[in-house]
Amino acid sequence: MFDKYVVTEIENLVSENKELFEHLHMKRIFVTGATGLIGSQIVLALLIANRKYNVDIRITILVRSLLKAQAVFGDDLAELQVVEGDVRDKLQLEESIDYIIHGASVTNSLEFVQKPVDTIYTVVDGTRNILEVAKLQQVRGFVFLSSLEVYGSFEGQKDVSEDDFGYLNPANARSSYSEGKRLAESLCISYATQYQLPIKIARLCQTFGPGVHYQDNRVFAQFARSVIEKKDIVLHTRGRTERNYCSIKDAIAGILYVLLLGQSEEVYNVANEDTLISIKDMAELVISLDESSATKVVFDLQDIQKFGYNPEVRLKLLTEKLENLGWKPTVDLSTMFTGLIQSMKCSRVRQDEQ
Repeated sequence: MFDKYVVTEIENLVSENKELFEHLHMKRIFVTGATGLIGSQIVLALLIANRKYNVDIRITILVRSLLKAQAVFGDDLAELQVVEGDVRDKLQLEESIDYIIHGASVTNSLEFVQKPVDTIYTVVDGTRNILEVAKLQQVRGFVFLSSLEVYGSFEGQKDVSEDDFGYLNPANARSSYSEGKRLAESLCISYATQYQLPIKIARLCQTFGPGVHYQDNRVFAQFARSVIEKKDIVLHTRGRTERNYCSIKDAIAGILYVLLLGQSEEVYNVANEDTLISIKDMAELVISLDESSATKVVFDLQDIQKFGYNPEVRLKLLTEKLENLGWKPTVDLSTMFTGLIQSMKCSRVRQDEQ
C-alpha cells in the first residue's frame, strides 16, 4: 500500500497535469513493471485521475507476482486488469490496448554483475515481447523507459544531450544492463521504422522520492537509511561521480509528456538539470537535512566491481528537448530527500510491525 507521502505527491502530479490525463479519456493503457517504483506510481496516478476527473482510463498491468500486486495496490487492484507473468514470455492480452508504458526491467545493480545473462534477456527479450504486443494492437503510443546508463562515461564533465554517447566496455559484465538498454532502444526504433509504430524513448536519470522501499540498495536510499538509523554514511569510492537526478513525480509527468506529445522515433532525457551533484556532496546534503544528526561521511575504499557500482562518471543530462514539449521539473533535490526520508520512515514502521 502507498503511504500518505506518496499519495500526496501523486495527487499533486495529477492536479498539475489535468490535460495529460484528459488525453487518455476512455483509453486503455498497458503498464509493464507495474509493481516497481515508477510503474506503481504511474498506475496510482491513473487511478487518482479517474477519481478526480472521471476520465475512465482503463488500466492493464503486467506483474510477476499477484501477491506483490495485492501488497502494492490493496483494494485498488479491483480497478485494474492484471496480467500475471514474466515479461520475457509471450503475452496474450484479452483487451485492445491504446497506449503502452514499458518499464519492466532489472533495477538492482548487483544483479547486473552477478546475473548479467538474466539482465540482458530481461531487458532485450522483454522489450521485444512488448513491442510485438504494440505491433499486433497497432497502439496509439508506446514509450520505453530507458536509462542514463546507455550514455557510458566521458572524460571530464559532460553536458549530455540525446545525441551524445561516451565510452562503454561491452567486455565488462557490469555493461549487461547498459548494453541491454542500448539494444532495446535500437529494437524500439527498428519496430517504429519497419512497422510504422508511434514509439518513443524516455531516458531516465536516477529517480527517487516518496515510495522507495526501506531496504532499497540504491545510493539515495542508503544515504537516507543511514540518517534515519543515525549511522555514518560509508562511501566505498571517493564519491566523485557527478550526475543529476529527478523526482518520481516529475519523472512520471515527463513519461506522460513523451508518451502523449513526443515525436515517434525520438528520444527524450528525463532529469532535473538543477540537481547536478557529486555522490560525496549528496551525502553531505542528506546529513544537513537533519540538524540533530550525528551522522558523518566515512570513506572505506574498495573494489567497486563487487558492489556492482558504475565506473566514475561526471555527466549532466540536458532536458531542453523534453521541456520543449511543455514539461518542467517542480521538485528540488532537498525536497526529494525530505520526502524520501519521511516515506522511508513509514516503510520502516510497517516493516517492524510485520
